[in-house]
Amino acid sequence: MDISTLEKIVVDALEDIKGRDIVVLDTQRLSPLFERVIVASGDSNRQVRSLAQNVADKVREAGGTVLSSEGEEHGEWVLVDLGTIVVHVLQPAVRAYYRLEELWGGELPAPLRRPVRSGEQGGQADAA
Repeated sequence: MDISTLEKIVVDALEDIKGRDIVVLDTQRLSPLFERVIVASGDSNRQVRSLAQNVADKVREAGGTVLSSEGEEHGEWVLVDLGTIVVHVLQPAVRAYYRLEELWGGELPAPLRRPVRSGEQGGQADAA
């Protein structure tokens, strides 16, 4: 399955269950291990687990392969490894703390940012 098709399946699966703040990062120049990182937020442990499970189900239905999935037991951060795409589904506080988008060269989406006050640097969300 080509990367564009797989990316669309993942994003659609996240949107189906109301995943929020979905960000797709092109990482093919940063890592030889995968081409995309997709990050999304879910509001509860149950929603995070459901979002990740829906991604895995939709990829399998389309004939794709899910290499592994981790984090379902707690539901604060679930990673779904699809080979060329790695999907991270996190609760907002966990996402703001780890700032995966910045690690891979992107920016946090607006809802996870806080306004910069005079005398402060940055504008990123607080850790907790």
